Amino acid sequence: MGMLETLQGVRVLDLTRLIPGPLCTLVLRDLGADVVKIEEPAVGDYLRLLPGGLSGRFTALNRGKRSVALDLKSPAGRDALLRMAERSQVVVETFRPGVLDRLGVGFAALRAKNRSIVLCSITGYGQDGPLRDRAGHDADYIATAGVLDQSGHVGGPPELPGVQVGDCAGALWGVIGVLAALRGGQARHVDVSMTEAAMSFVIPMLGEVLAMGRAPARGTDRLTGGVACYGVYATADGHVAVGALEPKFWQAFCDVIGRHANVAADLVAPPERQDAIRAEVSAILAARTTAEWLRAFQGKEVCVEPVLPLEALENHPLHRARRNIFEVAGVRYPRTPLGPPSTPRPAPALGEHTAEVLREYGFRDDEILALA
Repeated sequence: MGMLETLQGVRVLDLTRLIPGPLCTLVLRDLGADVVKIEEPAVGDYLRLLPGGLSGRFTALNRGKRSVALDLKSPAGRDALLRMAERSQVVVETFRPGVLDRLGVGFAALRAKNRSIVLCSITGYGQDGPLRDRAGHDADYIATAGVLDQSGHVGGPPELPGVQVGDCAGALWGVIGVLAALRGGQARHVDVSMTEAAMSFVIPMLGEVLAMGRAPARGTDRLTGGVACYGVYATADGHVAVGALEPKFWQAFCDVIGRHANVAADLVAPPERQDAIRAEVSAILAARTTAEWLRAFQGKEVCVEPVLPLEALENHPLHRARRNIFEVAGVRYPRTPLGPPSTPRPAPALGEHTAEVLREYGFRDDEILALA
């Protein structure tokens, strides 16, 4: 599996921190771009400050990038960034709307220096609208997007998902926007709202609402817990995910567990009957361990997989075979779906490449010293 290095020669200035922006620029890096992470001196990306950050989330999101320490609040730092923008193709930022303009490095200033620059702004609620200046985090974005309303069990409250949906969706829509803007050959400001990015995940359900005037109640849709053939079940020592939506899969599943099934009736049964079927299956699966059930299902088309803890991913046969975790300089990293990078580099120390990068961008040694 080779990496799709379609962005070779593209220079990206990454002004972001935490999760959404760094994930966006990580994908751009894996596509071949040279990503320079512009960080505040002495502080840097806030993920560096979290416990385990240097060996965990920060390193996973920032491998392969180079770090330049630059104070954008100073006139010298501002001018340096604008000078770097002259030789770059993309700038990615995650400040609130208007912050870059107040710093003197907004879209108008960047475009004045480079008529083909692409600025990608990833924010909670977008560059305009009534919530543009509101503070928020992932929970707020998915609440506003309708995602949280559909998360949880029947009759229960909304439940936070186990991952940052808006953050990660915003990152990926940012990548799409950048790639599309680069094809245009002229300056573009890509406005990515993490709320709208999360909304993209409810397009099918929202389509039903717009057409029928209603949405399925929480936990009642076929894919959110409404049917017994699609859900998570406890075993004697863990959990398995059952995705036997089609009749042939449900029949094969019931055959293996020894449950007599009227497949056609099961799959269209009303909620009360679904609860009864679920109780039957739960009692059967709880009697044996996950490993025992996996052996029983081996070779059968039943759409059942164990619920893997994160600690188990590295040693799973699929992830080993596909090199979903690779090593650089003794540190293990998760890769993106694009494949392991062909020229892997570790995550940078704060300001590690300041002099090296600035020289590449045409700065003299005395100018570099003055910025430091």
